[in-house]
Amino acid sequence: MEKQRYYGSLSTFQWFIFLLANSIALPIVIGGVFHLSVEEISDLMQRTFFVVGISSFIQGWLGHRYPIADGPAGSWVSVFVILAGVAVQEGQNTKETLQLLEGGLIVAGLLLFILGITGLVNRLLFLFTPLVTGSFLLILALQLSGVFLKGMMALQGEPPHLEYGTTAISFAVFSLVIMLSIKGKGWIKSYAVLIGILLGWVLFAVLGKTSNTFSGSVALVKLPEIFVWGAPKLNAGMVITSILFTFILVSNTIAAVSAVKQVVSESKKDEKQTINRGTWAGGISHFISALFSTIGIVPLPVSAGFIQLTGQKRIGPFLIASLALSGIALIPAIVSFLAMLPGPIASAALLASFVQLIGIAFQSILREELDQRRLTILGITLLIGIGLMFLPADIFQGLPSILQYIFSNGLLVGTMIVILLEQLWNPTKD
Repeated sequence: MEKQRYYGSLSTFQWFIFLLANSIALPIVIGGVFHLSVEEISDLMQRTFFVVGISSFIQGWLGHRYPIADGPAGSWVSVFVILAGVAVQEGQNTKETLQLLEGGLIVAGLLLFILGITGLVNRLLFLFTPLVTGSFLLILALQLSGVFLKGMMALQGEPPHLEYGTTAISFAVFSLVIMLSIKGKGWIKSYAVLIGILLGWVLFAVLGKTSNTFSGSVALVKLPEIFVWGAPKLNAGMVITSILFTFILVSNTIAAVSAVKQVVSESKKDEKQTINRGTWAGGISHFISALFSTIGIVPLPVSAGFIQLTGQKRIGPFLIASLALSGIALIPAIVSFLAMLPGPIASAALLASFVQLIGIAFQSILREELDQRRLTILGITLLIGIGLMFLPADIFQGLPSILQYIFSNGLLVGTMIVILLEQLWNPTKD
């Protein structure tokens, strides 16, 4: 019994670290893009921890009911970044842009809630074939791999240059997590991610590479504020963007559930009901994200990679870890301490999970025979979707903001291409 409690506690702690690692980086990115102060970024991080914990718990308890970590959506970040650039070009107040983004989150949340609660999302399921889901996961993994590689290399200065010591430690952690997950036995294999993060953090501290210093806050408990960016606003462009983006959010939920079902093979849950619940719960998550002025929170498909890496399939430790993350978000001193987790170490551990996600993407694609039609669709999707990621950031500046967002987002374009080609190219006519 004591042994079970011990391993249960370790499982909870490892899920907690995984939730935390997925929540730290993107608030810092958004803070830099919108020129937020250090205090504002710290508050955004607190609100993000709180919303991620609540959202993950709602999904795990009432929504899809799988151990799938929620976190800030990398695809939503691209919307934030592009609209911030548009605001700067047009001389607008970036705070007004953040208010528009709050409105966009509410619109997307409303659409998701309606699609899920009415079951209408099931009428869209035919669009998300194994090829579509696999392509989405593959492009998502490749898109975010660049973000995490940059995080591991700790690029500094202008033009950016490598910090070689930090990069070496990051790749050592990445290699250690992969090695332990393959060669490790028993609990060592199960806690590969946790071991890698803790050892990397200790090594950073010993070598004096931790740039943050812990400072306790005067307030013992601090409740997260609501509508910090101001009252939500909307315009026609944001409404259209949110409607289009809802398809990506549905794709994300289906991909996350499908990926986790592949690694939690004993699951007997009804897929349609699971997607219904996951979709309306995702709508609630978006309402909460808007209420607390954070980046849109979504189920993270990389959770499947984490489960495959660690073998952590139980829902109990995940739910406890989710509540724990929301709980510590109310204590500023703990938030300050956790913010000391080196970004390069978090990025290295997450990239290791994405190795497994790449494999899950290919498994999904190969669930159906790769005939000439599917190979062609896959090739076009990857060439255009990934190719857009390599174009200069300002190449679409002359277009309206909504078109800037669409064409600057390889994940959105790639997903739309594979869905359209799958439906328009009827295999029976070949």
